[in-house]
Amino acid sequence: MPFVDPDEIRIRFSRAMSDMYRAEVPQYGALIALVQQVNADTLAHDVALAQQLARTGELDRLAGERHGAIRLGTADELAMTRRAFAVMNMVAVGYYDLAAAGVPVHSTAFRPVDQAALRRNPFRVFTSLLRLELIDDPDLRADAAAILARREIFTANAVALIEKAERDGGLADPDAFSFVAEVLETFRWHAEAVIDSVTYGRLLAAHRLVADVVSFRGPHINHLTPRTIDIDAVQAGMPAHDIVPKEAIEGPPRRACPVLLRQTSFKALDEPIAFPATDGEPVTGRHTARFGEVEQRGAALTARGRALYDRLLAGPTADFAELPDDWDKLRRDGLAFFRYAPTPAGLAAGVKDGDVEALIRAGHVIADPIIYEDFLPVSAAGIFQSNLGGEARSAYGAQADRAAFEAALGGPVLDELKLYAEMQAASLAATGAALGIVLTA
Repeated sequence: MPFVDPDEIRIRFSRAMSDMYRAEVPQYGALIALVQQVNADTLAHDVALAQQLARTGELDRLAGERHGAIRLGTADELAMTRRAFAVMNMVAVGYYDLAAAGVPVHSTAFRPVDQAALRRNPFRVFTSLLRLELIDDPDLRADAAAILARREIFTANAVALIEKAERDGGLADPDAFSFVAEVLETFRWHAEAVIDSVTYGRLLAAHRLVADVVSFRGPHINHLTPRTIDIDAVQAGMPAHDIVPKEAIEGPPRRACPVLLRQTSFKALDEPIAFPATDGEPVTGRHTARFGEVEQRGAALTARGRALYDRLLAGPTADFAELPDDWDKLRRDGLAFFRYAPTPAGLAAGVKDGDVEALIRAGHVIADPIIYEDFLPVSAAGIFQSNLGGEARSAYGAQADRAAFEAALGGPVLDELKLYAEMQAASLAATGAALGIVLTA
């Protein structure tokens, strides 16, 4: 029996995850409907944008695009999660230190990396690992470690199917169906805490995210995120759909040429939970963690462009006027990555000159921005903080520890800038081959 394409398994899993979260969090369904309407209205009024998205394959993937987020407690959990996502052709890209922004985790994003896989389904999962060493109280730190050591977040069947995929090189359809169902259990919400209410209170006092990671049997998905092409319209439209948005959009300001990532969300649900009974009496409480998020993705910035963005972000007024709001200037100044393609006129012209800028001016080559597929640590922390409730902590004193994260992961995280550079270079090479010349950027 032939193996199911890993991209197809990812498509099935992302749909199952979305269906599950829609059932668990009805507001997520209302958010999806709002995003779909905003996207349709925007495309109807912006023909150039619709043409660009169609030309680059972004239009086909827009409706079903999602990212989710989970929070893990141990190195073993992270390592097994890496192996589970590998079955779906998803790998760890990027390292994010959220401790610097007051959240005691460091993170990566599991996602597909090649262009064909991204076009089929760009599902991503922002995955954070709790840094227990950032819990100040040594007794609480030891208790949290002991609690986490007792749990298994993947079912035995899920582990067996992961091992089978690794051993055989893939999964046939019946096993792929079972794999999706079994791994989905890892991300399901469970309203029963595995600790008593007193321990929960101690964890909550340390940090609300610590309580969220340690208190339950698994890393329930804490949000799913559709992609919009006008996040300001979504933000403005939420109240009319009985959705309370967070106060401000995270990320760059609104621009004619969007860059990187902008995010907003609705407030996290205040949900009832049950603690283990005390003296035979049930104990109940409330927990705040799960919310809905929306994202708008712009162009991926080069190392030079990102350095400029980060410098402007750190400035006293976060004034981004210095970052050009013009695609041609962003390209010529080497601030953003672009995907090149020959035009019909270029293919018919028999061009000889390999100068890219001259070919673009002549209408023989077109350059479209490469979409940013990754995340921003400050924005992620801002979303987390706004939905955890309580007082936000400004920062932890600890340094980023990529080496420790990769040791827990069981391998390196990929460099997202290198991936974008490879995409750009491949498009230049393919365009040159189509035109029968060597292009020089």
